Amino acid sequence: MKRKITTAINAGGLVIGAGAPISIQSMTNVPTTDVEAACEQIAALAEAGCDLVRLAVPDMESARAFGKIRARSPLPLSADIHFDYRLALAALESGADKIRINPGNIGSEDRIRRVAKACAAGKVPIRVGVNSGSVRRDILEKCGGPTAEALIMSAEENISALEKFGFTDICLSIKASDVARTIEANLAASEKFRYPLHIGVTEAGANEAGRLRSAIGIGALLAMGVGDTIRVSLTGDPVQEVRAAKDILSAAGLNSSGINVVSCPTCGRTRVCLEKVAAEVSEAVAGMKTGKKLTVAVMGCIVNGPGEAREADVGLAGGIDEFLLFVKGTPLRKVPADAAVEALLDELRALL
Repeated sequence: MKRKITTAINAGGLVIGAGAPISIQSMTNVPTTDVEAACEQIAALAEAGCDLVRLAVPDMESARAFGKIRARSPLPLSADIHFDYRLALAALESGADKIRINPGNIGSEDRIRRVAKACAAGKVPIRVGVNSGSVRRDILEKCGGPTAEALIMSAEENISALEKFGFTDICLSIKASDVARTIEANLAASEKFRYPLHIGVTEAGANEAGRLRSAIGIGALLAMGVGDTIRVSLTGDPVQEVRAAKDILSAAGLNSSGINVVSCPTCGRTRVCLEKVAAEVSEAVAGMKTGKKLTVAVMGCIVNGPGEAREADVGLAGGIDEFLLFVKGTPLRKVPADAAVEALLDELRALL
């Protein structure tokens, strides 16, 4: 795939756009005023592989707490602002690395100018976010609803409000809960705007349904070279968002590090408990720090097993109650099925 090259923004040292590695974002779901809970969640997100975290700033108490959290955060932080421009200014004073704001909902041009001027002075980028639920009524009426055209019109209006004051340090996000509309709007945005795109399916849902919708929407765009940073929006623990995002990047071949586990679907030829072995391997490698891309294969029979295991960095090819263990294409030894997981992990740790 050939990525569309956009302009770059820098959020607290994290480069987004201009061909930089696709970054993973998430958002805390605890009150920002609860500093300890927010810091614990950010630490967990960092451990899971998140690159940037967004926090809601609905009031001045949250803006003040943002500064305390920023002082302890291992990751760049974005302040999520709506309606009150003074909250954006306060978040900037508290050390925000990025501001998420829609110029259209903060009022007069003077208020937009003040936010743009403050962000420019601090070299803090602004994420312009357009959701299908936030498009102005007159645009909805003109376009017949929250269509892709309506989303693009809203994005153009909000971007122009910043560009009017010479501010171009912008990241653009256009999202809908409808997968097809999200894809259509972002493809159009990639043609119309030069700014880096933050992509995702908004309100994707919970559990596997949310992961699936996000994988289709985000994955389709990434496969067409569109997208510079991603967020998987899931109901619940934000750490699951990061794990899902990593899985999507891995499946698309766009992860810069991490372990990709491939395993066969099993069939009547399988004579080992492959489902159990594959699940244990996947769980064990989920949190491993690699610094590079590695592939682990867990295969069930002699048809495709040896070939897939040979192509992986570490692989298991199933036999009858045993596996043949491969490392870097070389078969090492046969191991009993009940010892296969630990044998594979030992070789993986040796590689790391």
